[in-house]
Amino acid sequence: MFQYNTSYRVCYADTDQMRFMYYGNYARLYEIGRVESLRTLGCHYSEFEDSGIWMPVLDLHARYLKPAFYDDELNIETRIPMLPGARIHFEYSISRSGGAIIHEAQTVLVFLLAESGKPCRAPDRLISALSPFFPAH
Repeated sequence: MFQYNTSYRVCYADTDQMRFMYYGNYARLYEIGRVESLRTLGCHYSEFEDSGIWMPVLDLHARYLKPAFYDDELNIETRIPMLPGARIHFEYSISRSGGAIIHEAQTVLVFLLAESGKPCRAPDRLISALSPFFPAH
C-alpha cells in the first residue's frame, strides 16, 4: 500500500455559519492529498493531461466523524490500496494535528483518453512508480 501525509490549515473561508469546516470543502482536501501524493511519486496531473489522459472522479464516499474548525491544522493521510488498472482507488483519513481521525473517505478515479472520452489503462509511469509499494505483483 502506498501512503502519503500532507497538512492543511483550515482558513476562515472554509467554514460555515456554525464555524465548522463546510462539508463540501472536504472534497478539496481529497484533491490536495491526491495531487501531492502523486507528486511525491514524480507523477503530475498536468503531465497526464498534457499526454491526453484525464482522471475524473467516478465515485466518492465520505464519513464525517467530528467537525474541523477555523485554524485547525489537519493531517490528510492519502492511501492507494492497490495498483491501478483503468481505475485508481484512493482512501483518506483526516485528523487534527496529533489527534483523532475526524473524517474518512474513499474516491475512485477513472483514466480516460481525452480525445475520445474512453477508458484506458493507467499510465505506465504511474504503475512503475507505485509497483515498489506492492511487492506481490
